[in-house]
Amino acid sequence: MDRDEFTESLTKDGFPEAVVVTREANITMDVHEHPFEAKALILEGELHIRVGDTEQVYKVGDVFQLPANKPHAERYGPNGVKYLVGRK
Repeated sequence: MDRDEFTESLTKDGFPEAVVVTREANITMDVHEHPFEAKALILEGELHIRVGDTEQVYKVGDVFQLPANKPHAERYGPNGVKYLVGRK
């Protein structure tokens, strides 16, 4: 998905304006949760998200979505990650 399509999908799904998040390479965040739903488009690098025993890798052009209060862990790839995210 490209950035314009993603931004349109956020608007359609009722997300407020998206923000760009950048994370450094090879950092891991232990299991945590957020009080908001997140929908994001990977712009650069890669992001690994683990929910329970399942880990998914997201690369440039991929979109991920997590519901509010969903326990998950994050790991950022060897070049870090940059993503555009809407939160509600």
